[in-house]
Amino acid sequence: MDTIAKKPTSGGEWLIQPGNVNDTFTPEDFSEEQSMIHDMCMQFLETEVLPIMNRIDNKEPGLMASLLTKAGEQGLLSTSIPESYGGMGKDFVTTTLLTEALGAGYSFSVALSAHTGIGTLPILYFGTEEQKKKYIPKLASGEWKASYGLTEPGSGSDALGAKTTATLSADGKYYLLNGQKVWITNGGFADVYTVFAKIDGDKFTAFIIERGAEGFTQGAEEHKMGIHGSSTVQLYFQDCKVPVENVLGEIGRGHIIAFNILNIGRLKLAAAVIGGAKLALADSIEYAKTREQFKTPIANFGAIKHKLAQMAIEIYATESALYRTSNWIAEKEAELLASGKPFNEALLGAAEEYAIECAMLKVKGSEALDFVVDEGVQIHGGNGFSDEYNISRGYRDSRINRIFEGTNEINRLLTVDMMLKRAMKGRLNLMGPAMEVQKELMSIPDFGSEEEGQFDKELKAIANFKKAILMVAGAAVQKLMNKLTDEQEIIMNIADMAIQTFTAESLLIRVIRNTGKVDARKQALTEAIMRVYITDAADKINKYGKDAINAFAEGDEQKMMLLGLKRFTKAEPYNTKAARRLVADYLIETGSYKI
Repeated sequence: MDTIAKKPTSGGEWLIQPGNVNDTFTPEDFSEEQSMIHDMCMQFLETEVLPIMNRIDNKEPGLMASLLTKAGEQGLLSTSIPESYGGMGKDFVTTTLLTEALGAGYSFSVALSAHTGIGTLPILYFGTEEQKKKYIPKLASGEWKASYGLTEPGSGSDALGAKTTATLSADGKYYLLNGQKVWITNGGFADVYTVFAKIDGDKFTAFIIERGAEGFTQGAEEHKMGIHGSSTVQLYFQDCKVPVENVLGEIGRGHIIAFNILNIGRLKLAAAVIGGAKLALADSIEYAKTREQFKTPIANFGAIKHKLAQMAIEIYATESALYRTSNWIAEKEAELLASGKPFNEALLGAAEEYAIECAMLKVKGSEALDFVVDEGVQIHGGNGFSDEYNISRGYRDSRINRIFEGTNEINRLLTVDMMLKRAMKGRLNLMGPAMEVQKELMSIPDFGSEEEGQFDKELKAIANFKKAILMVAGAAVQKLMNKLTDEQEIIMNIADMAIQTFTAESLLIRVIRNTGKVDARKQALTEAIMRVYITDAADKINKYGKDAINAFAEGDEQKMMLLGLKRFTKAEPYNTKAARRLVADYLIETGSYKI
């Protein structure tokens, strides 16, 4: 496979460049220390969290806060925090792995992610030195718990439409906040809140508010569909007095905090849901092996094997894209640090560079988990609808992830919007490759000679998927121009093509990279996973592309593009049934996801 220069790939560049096998990070590359941290997290869940999930879901007073304290004592809240503020100062890949491992903790993982992510990071990255010294060590240790208040009754995806106001007091010592925040995770027990309000009606600004502040109250716990153990309340501000020194970041620049933190949060959510998916798969495998119908375990039935295999395929593919991206962020962060950037600007800059990939991962991960838990309930049959089985909890808890960190619809729109804006600014050269695809469409297809390399057919398939995206997106932009922003269905079709392609390429690179490094059985297993995924991706990309083309093109242009799409999404015949059985048999034998 062709490679590009050894440097962190620019965000979105994967669409116009061949993947880099030699410098792509995969889960097989975890260090011994990283694996030990993963095992420590799993042990914490197995001893402290999973045995008491009913108590957690019943919101036993003080229980969730005490679990976060215990997690802090074991260093699980501080991996991404510099040592100078009481943290462990680990790299981004390590913190991603920790997030994945703890993602199997149902409501606990939500509370922990809110604390370590949107609760702590705004202060760590945007706070003054005094603010960081005051709050971060206590948040790192778990002595204090953190929360984040952005959403309001009338503003969700439109965060800048917030109506909470902040007015400077007559003596200039305080801002008086008035307004309401909703769906505040950890809100019922947090000690520190990052809250957004508008100064003078238009300057969107972040504030640090401590529990007990005058004029600050909270509502009762919400009754939710899932994540029952997660504290979710409304916050009320009535002339709430916030010292001026608790303004976080620059006045009028609160959106910079909100949107930059979301980039990291989206990738971390993708990590957490992978952890949840692995647990749901393990539960489903165990149930299928022990549940008998017609005098045989249901794991022996082809329909069940198909489900188990596809669950594992979705996990393996998403996991491949997740760690490919997290390592890009780690490399870019190191590059920015080496250039003299302070740690906060380095990570935020790295996350912004890969905001496109973070948005795609959020969509892919949350929908992969939804698929896994849904199939898990189906494997459990009637028992899957009973609260006596954990899969029902996993099913309920999963649904929120398609709404957290920006809805999946918003993230699909952002994926394409960010790509096009980068192209317009010269950060991403989409025009040249798109024009080359147009020329190829007008030429006679080059059928070439028989492919000889082990993965040449799959590499060609990925390259063609990219051409399909460039063809559809390029034509849509040319045809619709500024009106494209109003055609959200077309934009989401293009985003889905991109998500499938990026995931498929990440999976293929992982298999190629580890060829010869794993035993023959695992090699056959991972090749089967990869070929099933690419075969299915070809059909999906064809469908998404066809829907988009039919929405904006007609006549000869439409016919030419549909023919091009068919050419670019052609898949080699492959026995996916046999491949899935191979995967399922391995899962049933090992009893969990150990691919």
